[in-house]
Amino acid sequence: MKPNHAPTESRIESGDQDPHAGHDHAEGEHEGHTHGSSRAESISLVASGTLVGVGLIAEWLNLLEKKGVAALAVGGMVAGGWFLLPKAGRALLRFRPDINLLVVIAAVGASVIGEWIEASAVVFLFGVAEWLEGWADRRARRAVEALLEIAPKSATVNRGGNFIEVPVADVKPEEIVAVKSGMGIPLDGEVVRGESAVNQAPITGESVPVDKKSGDTVFAGTINGEGSLEIRVTKSAGDTTLAKIIRLVKEAQEQKAPTQRFVDLFARYYTPIVTLAALLVFLIPPLLMGGDWSQWLYKACVLLIIACPCALVISTPVSIVAGLTALAKRGVLVKGGAHLESIAKLKALAVDKTGTITEGKPKVQGVELIGKSVEKDVLRIAASIDAHSAHPLAVAIVQHAEKLGIAFPRAESYKNQSGRGAEGVVDGHPHFVGNHRFAHELGVCSEEIEQRLATIESRGHSVVVVGHRPHDGCKGEVLGIVAIGDTLRANAADAIRALHEAGVASVMMLSGDNQRTVDFIAKQVGIDDPRGDLLPDDKVGAVKALREKYGVVGMVGDGVNDAPAMATATVGIAMGVAGTDAAIETADIALMQDDLAQIAETIRLGRRTLAIIRFNIAFSLSLKLIFLVLTLLGYASLWLAIMADTGATLLVVANALRLLRTKSEAPVRPPSPARVFAR
Repeated sequence: MKPNHAPTESRIESGDQDPHAGHDHAEGEHEGHTHGSSRAESISLVASGTLVGVGLIAEWLNLLEKKGVAALAVGGMVAGGWFLLPKAGRALLRFRPDINLLVVIAAVGASVIGEWIEASAVVFLFGVAEWLEGWADRRARRAVEALLEIAPKSATVNRGGNFIEVPVADVKPEEIVAVKSGMGIPLDGEVVRGESAVNQAPITGESVPVDKKSGDTVFAGTINGEGSLEIRVTKSAGDTTLAKIIRLVKEAQEQKAPTQRFVDLFARYYTPIVTLAALLVFLIPPLLMGGDWSQWLYKACVLLIIACPCALVISTPVSIVAGLTALAKRGVLVKGGAHLESIAKLKALAVDKTGTITEGKPKVQGVELIGKSVEKDVLRIAASIDAHSAHPLAVAIVQHAEKLGIAFPRAESYKNQSGRGAEGVVDGHPHFVGNHRFAHELGVCSEEIEQRLATIESRGHSVVVVGHRPHDGCKGEVLGIVAIGDTLRANAADAIRALHEAGVASVMMLSGDNQRTVDFIAKQVGIDDPRGDLLPDDKVGAVKALREKYGVVGMVGDGVNDAPAMATATVGIAMGVAGTDAAIETADIALMQDDLAQIAETIRLGRRTLAIIRFNIAFSLSLKLIFLVLTLLGYASLWLAIMADTGATLLVVANALRLLRTKSEAPVRPPSPARVFAR
């Protein structure tokens, strides 16, 4: 896998506490600021708005003299801007103008020419826009963090033969917890007693409850159905799958997407240029053309407010956070905005066969015997070697031998042949198990065996050739062929069709299985380019070729075995990784359930996110351009400028938050104890 995705940008460059909650990151320099989260600042804004409103009414109705109106305006500026001045001062000392400094200069300029109410309105409305930005950011983040509230804060634990209620944090792995019907499961674990349907929506996004019985895995934050369960805890509270999801989504939200880095870079140079332009607007007409100083100072102030890139700066981070959050609620973990943008631009996808297109639970379908071989002996030799391996085909053979009651030793001198098979010594003789390719390489394939292999492969089955390995001048021989079949996923064909509809030009299937089997499966589900007989290095080469042809490509695998190919792709996608720590940590995108259809949904939401970002940026820049022209022509006022800026911020935030609307059902909260016992 990509060992470590783009490192998380530091959030403490200048004492920052929230990289998205304020306009002061326009420069890319984060100032200490959590506006909108501080109760004191919220109260200050209310006070500021009240004073500005009273002053405005008093001025319109001539209820107060100019000094009285000015006093109200100054009070409004102090109440709404006390947190603004320190940041503006730091920006001035660094000679790095930012939005805070622009607003302060505009407010001071308006005050100098006697426009007190307009000056106070600038400060108040800027504060409102900033509060709105902080609220939008918290709204998007809160949607994921709310999942933690679903997990119970206490658990019923068996201690000394008695079930007692203890805080979840005090429960240790291996302890047994009881979960009543309708209650939330407190910790990850394995069912040891009872049966029930469990709503796993908070973890996997599945809306249909999943039946759980003894030996099955359950996750913290999921909801028990009508049955009663006893669960052996496997992870402490801080290490549950739900806690890991929350941490990873938070880290992802802090990483900047390419579009966001572009906007930050743009704002870094844009703000000083605008400050210089406003200074020239103020100085040149009066000095060179005899213009009125007050008039041109006013226009310069309007220019400063119009030029504030508030909406531009907030357009990307809020959209990215909302997109990541919406996907997390659907059971899709995207490791940062960069990967969300990549999946939105995906042109081609490579998929592993076993466990992706098929169920990944192959079973022995039959044994073809060669010569005078006996089926029991063939299975005994194969199981002896495969007992060393965790490969799905090896597991299928071992399970089949055990099911038939065949006793087998563990082979000695075991050696894995990557992408081919394995070798080992059984009963003092060297044997092998392997695929069609391996049999060819060993030189043990005859015309009869080729025909038998072709017949089995044409039915879509995988083949495992079992025989004596050539050694010490002995040619070796094939003893039998084990036919193994895997079931296609029920929605595989629909998922591939959905990928094409989502704009994926080519779907390639990569497999170490024989080409005939791969072709058979590909034809059934609609794969564009099936590739069989591949070694791990061949898969990497296939993904590289796909990248050269299409640019942005993805690779779907299990997050561990397909790591080289997934690392080669633009985006590595691991499927069905709920509870699998290694896969969750290593993939760029992790699908919490075994559902290939989630990829098409992820692509669509990624593209929707990118479209919203592009619209918001274009809208913000277009509005700035229009009002800059109006300002220079004398048609814009400070009121209009600040209302346009605040309005634009409101619109881009509302547009971004539309991403939080998902079609998935909201996670079901556990009922209250009163409801449970009332049953």
